[in-house]
Amino acid sequence: MNWEDRISIDPNILVGKPVIRGTRLSVEFIVGLLASGWRKAEVLENYPGITACLGYAHMLLEYEQVFPIPA
Repeated sequence: MNWEDRISIDPNILVGKPVIRGTRLSVEFIVGLLASGWRKAEVLENYPGITACLGYAHMLLEYEQVFPIPA
């Protein structure tokens, strides 16, 4: 299963933030848990769908373009 099967974007759910399909758990929330020190096993135990969130985050970062701002 890939992230496209597990992540949905609906303007009527959390103002259109990407969420785990069928829930109100945003990708931002799950990635935030990992960033704050939760282990993957802890997140999986409490919130299924983490791999979809990481796949979605990876896709966004893969195509992100960074442009330096002149000082």
